[in-house]
Amino acid sequence: MLFNTLEFGIFFSVVLGIYALLPSFRWQNYFLLVASYFFYACWDYRFLSLIFISTTVDFFVGRLLFETTSQSRRKFILFWSILFNLGFLGFFKYYNFFAYNLQMVLGDIGLSTSLASLNIILPVGISFYTFQSMSYTLDIYRGVMQPTRRFSDFALNVAFFPHMVAGPIQRANSLLLQICAPRQMTRETFAEGFYLILWGLFKKMVIADNLVLIVDPIFAQTGHHTATQVFTGMLAFAFQIYGDFSGYSDIARGTALMMGFRLMVNFNLPYFALNPQDFWRRWHISLSTWLRDYLYVSLGGNRRGEGQTYLNLMLTMMLGGLWHGAAWTYVLWGVYHGLLLCLHRLIRTLFPNEPAFAQSPMGQTVWKVVRIAFMFCLTLYGWLIFRATSLHQLWDMTRALFSLNLDSSAVWLILKILLYCLPLLLVQFFQYRKNNLDVVRQGPVPVQVGFYLACFYLIVLIGGFNAQSFIYFQF
Repeated sequence: MLFNTLEFGIFFSVVLGIYALLPSFRWQNYFLLVASYFFYACWDYRFLSLIFISTTVDFFVGRLLFETTSQSRRKFILFWSILFNLGFLGFFKYYNFFAYNLQMVLGDIGLSTSLASLNIILPVGISFYTFQSMSYTLDIYRGVMQPTRRFSDFALNVAFFPHMVAGPIQRANSLLLQICAPRQMTRETFAEGFYLILWGLFKKMVIADNLVLIVDPIFAQTGHHTATQVFTGMLAFAFQIYGDFSGYSDIARGTALMMGFRLMVNFNLPYFALNPQDFWRRWHISLSTWLRDYLYVSLGGNRRGEGQTYLNLMLTMMLGGLWHGAAWTYVLWGVYHGLLLCLHRLIRTLFPNEPAFAQSPMGQTVWKVVRIAFMFCLTLYGWLIFRATSLHQLWDMTRALFSLNLDSSAVWLILKILLYCLPLLLVQFFQYRKNNLDVVRQGPVPVQVGFYLACFYLIVLIGGFNAQSFIYFQF
């Protein structure tokens, strides 16, 4: 059941109506849990058992961790909990990938073997709800929170339908606290939720679903690419994946907000980032902060010297790339961003001060624009790595990109990309200038009315109504 379908609109309207009529937040929680399981069952009811098993294990592990005083026993319990969760994730998502690569390695050294390839269906959202559930036990182990006594509350924390399939990855100490307390449905939260849903649908249906028609043919092409074609593909995919994923996050936040829940902001103008570190503070924030807090910090963070810090950055980003899928392109994408973070840290250490020309107001502005443009170019090449169908295609397209073999055939496509993205760019320019993501919703009434009408008519006139799936559902 996709957010951008009539079926979801009917489903959410019914859920919201019944939810508002229930007499207490406890009854609301029970109802939302049933609705969330139904929502997931519409994808594939067989995998509800995975969610239920993962939820049950982590619920009782959380209680056991809280009640156990021996630190060695707590570490033992946590280890097996993590192993269980990652074992589930690894089997369904990575078994065939690792089996194939192990077979290739053994063959290269003369050990011919045949490892079984399984016809495994990847459960929708498994990476998201696994990390969601794991954060609960990790926070209890660290003493950040206490376990909940109600299994149904924790189950809803894991399965809450707005964020269940593709995030944002909510921490238990945020969402679970809201689940365990009464919520308020106000005119303000409803208006903000409506704004987020409409803006999210615009990003998905007008931007992402139109740009996919440009992206897919370019990356489906075999053989010769020109530099202009590769650049067009990178540019279109940069805005496709942003419109697609940030659109999903906005709709998730909007639907939750209408019911009184506030989910975290997952995107904060990432293409205005000044450097690699700033980019990961703005892009997929729920994943980047999860990796920082539970992986990077656990590896030692920056507390064990410069060399170990660089290694920790590389390991964190490489595993973050692998989290996205079982392909070497995702691993390489993580390594690429790890290298960017390491280089940024090194340059910042060697040259801690801004250039002399950036001391004046005009110089500061120019320097900021240059840094944003440069970081955007680095991000574009990262998206080429991410979107490439294979390492071979990535190599061919990279050679084409730097061959500077230009042609005029893609000029019209670049203009189409800019036209589709123009409303987004205008809104985000003012959001950036005002340092306020709600600048439109908090603006004058004529501005708000104009914004809503523009989004509505553009969705109706040029929006994709063929219910394209969201990109991050495959992760």
